[in-house]
Order: sequence, then structure tokens, then C-alpha cells
Amino acid sequence: MSDIVLPAGVDIRRAGERFTSDFGWLDSKHSFSFGNHYDHRNTHHGLLLVNNDDIVDAGTGFDTHPHRDMEIVTWVLEGSLVHQDSTGHNGVIYPGLAQRMSAGRGILHSEKNDSWRLGGEVHRDPVHFIQMWVVPDENNITPGYEQLEIEHELLSGGLVPVASGMSKHDIEAAIRIRNKYAALYAARLQPGQAVQLPEAPYLHLFVARGAVTLEGAGELATGDAVRFTAIGGQRVIATEPAEILVWEMHATIAA
Repeated sequence: MSDIVLPAGVDIRRAGERFTSDFGWLDSKHSFSFGNHYDHRNTHHGLLLVNNDDIVDAGTGFDTHPHRDMEIVTWVLEGSLVHQDSTGHNGVIYPGLAQRMSAGRGILHSEKNDSWRLGGEVHRDPVHFIQMWVVPDENNITPGYEQLEIEHELLSGGLVPVASGMSKHDIEAAIRIRNKYAALYAARLQPGQAVQLPEAPYLHLFVARGAVTLEGAGELATGDAVRFTAIGGQRVIATEPAEILVWEMHATIAA
């Protein structure tokens, strides 16, 4: 079979090409430069700075640490993650729960895989989640937190808005982010189900799990990502049970 010639503006990044950090308790794979991993050619796409694929062992996690001027969206695939922050918000994030933290002019928070400390039985299950950072369109805002259950909406198999600052999602977006040029969607697809990607100057498609076929580009597996520039509208078809995350972005970070 001949190799597929990708359309201009379609850049596939395979799972195995990602930066990796393994601390024993944490297995983290980074789509963009992060921490000790830096590549000046791979710092962001559109407004998306971080797309970390993290697995954290039970009883461990990220101790209290600071953030500033960043919109941080966490999407749990398996297990549960306990969030606590300096604004007094705390709770357990689990699959189907949309969660956003606005760091604003400064916030401290922790993320731990220890939900039994809030009640319930001790478990040994790791938590697997994707954490994504986008820049806000205004700095020094009041820090904030929001979460909302959207498990029912995901049953449709379509692209479900998870977090958005765009006016077109004023009614339907699960949670709001402070950037009017960005929106995140999720879809859970069964084999044969398809969704159509939005049209936007910048798109980022991430296969969180499973396998899909991207129209005009071929097969994508767990951990694969596609960066689209000035192109969109392709169909994504599941070839096995899959979960995908899609960022629609109408601006980019200034050089």
C-alpha cells in the first residue's frame, strides 16, 4: 500500500514521538515542550501550550504548587483525582466530569490520587488523565474554578463542548474558559461512529484512547495527535472504541 500524502496544514505527531517523564509514581507524556524537555520548534499549537498524558499511582500526586495566567483543563480517563486549591475549592475529578482552573493573578493547588482521604475505601488504582493548558486572553484575572458533569452528553457519540470561551457556546458549553478564541470538545465513539472536525485556523486532535481513521490521513492510535493549520472539516471515524479530544482555536500565541 502506498504512503498517504498528507494535505498541507496537517501535521501528525505519533505517540512515540512525545517527550516522556517517568518519576516512578508518575508516567507523563508531553505533546509540547514541558519541564526539563525543551524544543524551540515545539512549544505550542495555536493557543494550546500543554497537552500532558499523565498516569499517577495511588496515594501519590502533585503537591501544592503555583500557577499564574493560565487556563488549565483536566480530563480524567480512568480513576479519580483529588483537586485542592488556595481559593478554597476542592473535589474529586472523575471520567465524564469537566473541570477548569483559572490561575489568573496567582493560585496554589494540588492534585492527588487519594480520594479515600475524603471518605470511602482505600484503592490501588492509578488515575489516568489529560491535562491541557491554554493562555487566557486577559492576564491578572481573579483565580477561579469550575466543574460540571457531562457524562450524559457524551453518550451521544458526537463532539461535546467541554470547555469554551467562544460566544457560540454560551448556552451549551460545559464550563467557561477565559479565552474567547478557544474551545475544547470530547467525543466517545464506538466502532463505525464518526464526527466531523470544526473549521478553524488552528485545530488540535488528540486520540486519548482507542483507534480512529482521519479522513485523508489514515489511521491514528492511542496517544497520536494531529495539528491542523488553516484546514478543517475532516471526518474522524472510530475503528475501535475511542475517546478523542479536539481543540478549536481562532488565534495563536504571538511569537
